[in-house]
Amino acid sequence: MMAVFVLIHGGGSTAWDWHLVSPLLEASGHGVVAVDLPIEDKNAGLEDYTRAVTDAVGDGEHTIVVGHSLGGFTAPLVCDELHSDGLVYLSAMIPMPGETFGDWWTNTGHDREAIPEEAYFNLVPEDLAQQATDRERDQQGAWMSGPWPGRHPDVPTLAILCRDDQFFPAPFMRRQVQQRLGIEPVEIPGGHYATLSHPDAVAAALNDFAQRTARERS
Repeated sequence: MMAVFVLIHGGGSTAWDWHLVSPLLEASGHGVVAVDLPIEDKNAGLEDYTRAVTDAVGDGEHTIVVGHSLGGFTAPLVCDELHSDGLVYLSAMIPMPGETFGDWWTNTGHDREAIPEEAYFNLVPEDLAQQATDRERDQQGAWMSGPWPGRHPDVPTLAILCRDDQFFPAPFMRRQVQQRLGIEPVEIPGGHYATLSHPDAVAAALNDFAQRTARERS
């Protein structure tokens, strides 16, 4: 296997979000691990999220951790714990050390009031959007009011910007990625849930990144 992709879902969601991307990655020779985080447990912290993922990965090698949306708070912690080969932010929140969930919105200049109602599932086929909605879970967590305990690991890092995203619009995401990671994002078609609307584009971007990290490793 070229890489083992560790796929982390966003807030209020499930590993099902990746069910169209996973087989495409596997068809390219990669392993895939996607796990439901314990988000409905108000007492579960980011360390519990991280443990749930690392336990699922086990002794897998050459991991690349991918965080979607709120999963951006968990993905770097998992990446550090697994000593991963790479880290990917997919339409994700990119926290800074010590920053709270609430501070992130203010510090990045994101206007939550301007988010349209249909922002989550724009461009997602209606049947898939309904299935995703049926699987929504109640995101809990006192951790969101506390400082983020992580850092950005010193590993190859990719940020994927979805051009049709109405939740984290392209100009906002481009600015966040440049300011917080100092890199240029890779841009693909799709809305906030490109994993459901454009899984082929998501998988292609991830596969390209895996090939690049493999070259750098060899």
